[in-house]
Amino acid sequence: MYSQPLIDAIAEAERLVAEAPFIESEADLLEGLQYLAGCVSACIHLAFDYERDHPFLHTGTGPFTKMGLDNPDTLYFGTRVLPGHEYVVTGKRGTTTDLSFQLLGGEYTDDNVPPSQAAFDDRELDIAPDGTFEWRFTPNSPSQLVIREVYNDWSAQRGTISIARTDTIGTAPPPLTRETIEKRYAVAGRQLVQRVKTWLQFPQWFYNTLPVNTMVPPRLTPGGLATQYSSVGHYELEPDQAMIITVPVPDAPYMGFQLGSLWYISLDYINHQTSLNGTQAQADPDGKIRIVVSDANPGVTNWCETLGHRKGYLQFRWQRLSRALTEADGPTVEVVDIAQVPDKLPYYEQNKISESEWRARIALRQKQIADRMVG
Repeated sequence: MYSQPLIDAIAEAERLVAEAPFIESEADLLEGLQYLAGCVSACIHLAFDYERDHPFLHTGTGPFTKMGLDNPDTLYFGTRVLPGHEYVVTGKRGTTTDLSFQLLGGEYTDDNVPPSQAAFDDRELDIAPDGTFEWRFTPNSPSQLVIREVYNDWSAQRGTISIARTDTIGTAPPPLTRETIEKRYAVAGRQLVQRVKTWLQFPQWFYNTLPVNTMVPPRLTPGGLATQYSSVGHYELEPDQAMIITVPVPDAPYMGFQLGSLWYISLDYINHQTSLNGTQAQADPDGKIRIVVSDANPGVTNWCETLGHRKGYLQFRWQRLSRALTEADGPTVEVVDIAQVPDKLPYYEQNKISESEWRARIALRQKQIADRMVG
């Protein structure tokens, strides 16, 4: 039975999810099973819709195939590339804030963060007046190409990006064989188990060792993104508590904040406000952005909803930087009772939002995600 390796892998991955040590409720388990379904879908796509000598860009993570604390402001594209062959990436620049390229020397696993062989943004490319560009490279080892298109404004227009191997352009891959199908089922199964194991382990390295309800000063993001700083933390809040996060309005072209569940994935950012970027966040007159993280609704514009998650992850990202960030650029955190929020926000009257205005914000998120949606 050709599919047996994948069937066995799905069973193993389901066991890993069901036995995750942080599960506290039926809701946690159901979220994990939904996450698992997205992982199955992504791994089948990556294994079957793939030709090693005829590459094209996949979307390995997105609203329904989440992994690795996926950024709601980012479209991710990637493919594997082989040493000794020239590849050409071509495209047309959209109006998104950032477009970055990274070559990773391998894949993330539960015991390894791959080294970054190259990392840069489109400022290093020659972009023609009509927005078109080309980048040629020849890897010296098996590598993974990752391209990120980052929105500081969800109304920005997507660009176009494609890849080809210069020695196979204009040719076709060989016909399918039984061996090819057999291999693809096995590869999908291995990738699935590894994917689940990896992202259950990753927060143990970079988040869970930090004191709860704190955030680190801005630092270069682990993994080698050349122009990204991040500040991370994990929270634990009771239903009647709120976390107030204060951060200066940045001079960086992109700043994004998001919440993540203990599955190390974004919370629902389409139908709820679980993230804010530089365009979405309301800034106060003193040059600060104040975000309220809580389960209960504090009635303010910059509320980030925990959606019943008593515990979870916090992350800021700054991108397309032209200077190093310091502790003064980063967030400060205070945990208060939800009833204290009005007294703790110095511009509370300007921060308040009505129910109809809130629904309009959510409706805008839904439309803008739909407009940029990829499968």
